[in-house]
Amino acid sequence: MKITKPKKLTGTHILVLSFLGLIISGMFLLKLPFASHSGTTWIDALFTSTSAVCVTGLIVVDTPVHFTLFGQIVILLLIQLGGIGIMTFAASLIYTLSRKLPLANRIIME
Repeated sequence: MKITKPKKLTGTHILVLSFLGLIISGMFLLKLPFASHSGTTWIDALFTSTSAVCVTGLIVVDTPVHFTLFGQIVILLLIQLGGIGIMTFAASLIYTLSRKLPLANRIIME
């Protein structure tokens, strides 16, 4: 029996896993009893979290009416972190497509 080393995660894997982790964390935070006035179903919490992280703006419940201040802050943080993730992905894509970037631009992207 041959023992092999586990494969290292690539940048793409880390990016996808971070998005999934952020979506799932957001879903659990939005499902908390004090995140909404009348309770949120699992599918609504998942959809709202996914929409916030992917910065699509789609909603299934009226955000200011359904969610408490805590829930609204969670959604705001998900939007901010998702936007940072999208910008990181875009910068990584640009970096891999054109490796001849000036040093100043590479420092900014890092």
